[in-house]
Amino acid sequence: MHNELTQTDLQLMQKELDHRRIVLRPQLLEAVKEARGFGDLSENFEYKAAKQEKNRNESRIRYLERMIRTAVVITDRSGSDTVGLYDRVTVYLEEDGETETYQIVTTMRQDALHGRISKESPVGKALLGRRAGDRVHIQVNDKYGYDVVVQAIEKGQDDGSIPLNRF
Repeated sequence: MHNELTQTDLQLMQKELDHRRIVLRPQLLEAVKEARGFGDLSENFEYKAAKQEKNRNESRIRYLERMIRTAVVITDRSGSDTVGLYDRVTVYLEEDGETETYQIVTTMRQDALHGRISKESPVGKALLGRRAGDRVHIQVNDKYGYDVVVQAIEKGQDDGSIPLNRF
């Protein structure tokens, strides 16, 4: 499996990985040691909580290592008038009569609550490469799809200001 990430995604992931290894890991190990000294481990909540936090950190470290190892570096090759990575796209939803604005991002930075959608989502796939004024059909699944009209494209760039997902 390959993960399509930008160079900035990789740099942010490496920075987080280094922080988790160098700063958090020793702190969490010390917290486990300290909690172990509080007595009977079978009834020691502090010990269980410290172990869980240590294990979450180790899991995130393994996840980041795997993502970095399997990454394929991509760049935005969109034209000045077409939708590309990190662009904000305003679309008119014909079915609802509403407009919405999305930012197309890599999977590592998606956050639907903040309008950031993955380039691999049905909406992201449908919008990439489109121009203002294009009517686009978004097929969500076998039974449902809807049409949108691209109203505006605001060009963006990968400056690292969009945070990574923290699953």
